[in-house]
Amino acid sequence: MKISIKTKNWLKCAGIRAARTVAQTAVAAIGTATVFSEVDTMMTISTALLAGVISLLTSVAGLPECKEESDE
Repeated sequence: MKISIKTKNWLKCAGIRAARTVAQTAVAAIGTATVFSEVDTMMTISTALLAGVISLLTSVAGLPECKEESDE
């Protein structure tokens, strides 16, 4: 199965956006704990991963980051 350049570009853009979302969500979840020892690691990881999945699903509607390269 051969993947088109357009699909590869979309996967790259969506992956970068999802990774950023995961990192931002993890930082936010950790930041909500009053004391670092109160950070619930499993909750932080699951929340961040869910945010990444939601980011990928949202990317199906379109990625502004990819429009520049796909217009060429």
